[in-house]
Amino acid sequence: MNGNGAPPRMGDATTPSVSSTGTRTKLERGRGALGPALELVHTGRAPTRAVLTAELGVTRATAGAVAAELEALGLIRVDSRPGASGGTAGTGGTGGAQGRPSHRLSVAEDGPVALAAQVHSDGFRAALVGLGGRIVATAPGKVTVSADPAQVLGAVVRAGAELLAKSGRRCVGAGLAVPSAVAEPDGTALNPLHLAWPAGSPVRDIFAECVKAAGIDGPALTGNDVNLAALAEHRHGAGRSAQHLLCVATGHRGVGGALVLDGRLHSGSSGLALEVGHLTVNPEGRACHCGGRGCLDVEADPLAFLTAAGRSPGPEVSLLQQARDLLREEPEEPAVRAATEELIDRLGLGLAGLVNILNPDRIILGGLHRELLYADPERLRAVVADRSLWGRSGGVPILPCTLDHNSLVGAAELAWQPVLDDPLGALAQGASAQ
Repeated sequence: MNGNGAPPRMGDATTPSVSSTGTRTKLERGRGALGPALELVHTGRAPTRAVLTAELGVTRATAGAVAAELEALGLIRVDSRPGASGGTAGTGGTGGAQGRPSHRLSVAEDGPVALAAQVHSDGFRAALVGLGGRIVATAPGKVTVSADPAQVLGAVVRAGAELLAKSGRRCVGAGLAVPSAVAEPDGTALNPLHLAWPAGSPVRDIFAECVKAAGIDGPALTGNDVNLAALAEHRHGAGRSAQHLLCVATGHRGVGGALVLDGRLHSGSSGLALEVGHLTVNPEGRACHCGGRGCLDVEADPLAFLTAAGRSPGPEVSLLQQARDLLREEPEEPAVRAATEELIDRLGLGLAGLVNILNPDRIILGGLHRELLYADPERLRAVVADRSLWGRSGGVPILPCTLDHNSLVGAAELAWQPVLDDPLGALAQGASAQ
């Protein structure tokens, strides 16, 4: 912080990293590299200054100035102690010039956080998430979701505000994950089928009002829960390094999908792309909430699994947890095994159709679909290969999602994005607001 409470800016005489005209010049050259550098550290792709130098394509001195500035902003930590493994700059290793160990880079564990909120059919939860996708704190999940979105979003924001007050952390903004397509540019929940919310509820505006009323600074943004899960997995989990990543998941009710292309979510012309839950996989199957029949949404979600296994859902825990417990505790019981195979086949049909259309280089599965993959990976991969063009998609890796609460982490990514785009501008704006 400088004397007036604002974060230090490139070229400020009070910035510790600025000590000479030459260093100022390096910092000015590196100003545009701050965002890309922060994203590299945020996503774990630049564990050392040598790797950062190579990835940014700048000189070692400029990379050092950029890293020092991000550290002065309280976003990353630079560890100059020896002990990093060998390697040389420009080769992707960790070493510096002439084999010296390179400075190690990590996100600041005590740095700012984003408030993340998630709503689903069986409850809602708030969390604080730092850089690197680290969940710093979570509020106890609630199990009752009102039909009034303002009441639910008010409650989850209040829970998040309590977490912030206890943490004493600076907040960069808030993100919300909802189980509905979120239409752009209005930010309305077009089809919250499993929440009993009115279609077209202005969730983004309601969420922003709740965030403002709670005294939380920064942007308040909203997205579809599976889209945000895919974004989180692409940056921090099973989707890292994928160029064309397809994510399909079933949470508490229904099935959702998302596509990440070249590091960015593909949301279509108005935010409604990849409504994969309404692919028909069984023309004679169950009636769907959308008016169709045999959609993936009702043929491959937790309720479908419990029903196929001959189990009556209970009120004690979520449908997702009941389905998981049954699959883990009684996998060889005949009815459970038959239900597992039935849902794997339905899911495989849907994935094969998506592979034929989208040609992804990786598929990741979340929620109950992850458990189905664990239960019989060969069967699922065989169905996808058999139903895809010329069987070529059999080589597409199908992997389980790896992050806990990935939709919450993805919601936080929405709030972190302005900081990743322009660390100085975003943090200076937040400081002036305070």
